Amino acid sequence: MFQVSSYGNLDFPKKEETTGMEKKEKPLERLTAKELREMALGMGGIDGVHAMKKEELIAAIRKAKGLPEVEAKKGKAPAKKKEKIILTKAELKKKVRELRMKKEEALQQQNLKMAKILRKRITRYKKMTRRVTA
Repeated sequence: MFQVSSYGNLDFPKKEETTGMEKKEKPLERLTAKELREMALGMGGIDGVHAMKKEELIAAIRKAKGLPEVEAKKGKAPAKKKEKIILTKAELKKKVRELRMKKEEALQQQNLKMAKILRKRITRYKKMTRRVTA
């Protein structure tokens, strides 16, 4: 099992000899699209490999190998998009006035962090009023 080198030291056996197991394949989802294409081309029987996207390649390779389709993980749900609330110019200006009053209160209480946040909100609402009128 060990080989003696010309230096008289023992050489350690290669990993392939020690493990006795074949190299484990990564899950298909972890391979890059390039690696998946190479695998699909090597397998044969899959047409249009270069035009396929990663998900399509995974499905084609699974089908060719006879592996079952893996469903998406249930852990995380896709993020829901918020619906845009469209305000009129008058509503936006009213909101700006309210925020200005809150900003003044924050400045009187010397809450500079809150005043800065409110100032940015006011700026955002003012931009929105300009967009609405345009």
